[in-house]
Amino acid sequence: MSDFIVIRLIPTTRENWKDALNLQVQANQNHYVPSVAVSLAKVHIRPDGDEYKYLPFCIYNTEDSLVGFVMITLDETTTWSYWLNGFMIDASYQGKEYGKATIDSVIRYIRENYVHSKCLNLTVCSDNEV
Repeated sequence: MSDFIVIRLIPTTRENWKDALNLQVQANQNHYVPSVAVSLAKVHIRPDGDEYKYLPFCIYNTEDSLVGFVMITLDETTTWSYWLNGFMIDASYQGKEYGKATIDSVIRYIRENYVHSKCLNLTVCSDNEV
């Protein structure tokens, strides 16, 4: 694997959402991350409140293979309420640095589109050593 992994964050749309539903983490990781279907439902239901925006993205590599999914949740009236949600790299692409490249891309996206933001939050499970 090269030292610099390139990925593309492509908004989840009616053209790619069904492919995203097929993404799977390893069986022992299922309790760490919501399914893509649950994440996409949040876009409509807005469980965190009407002030939050939900931005779901499919993660593609340079070969145009779908390698994962991530959703950014934000309240742009704040400087601190920016969240990385529903982040998953498909089991077949794990261990190839796509996760790190995605986090870097999400940070870059937020910095470019929400310049007043001061932090990116991520909920973690203490028993998830990786």
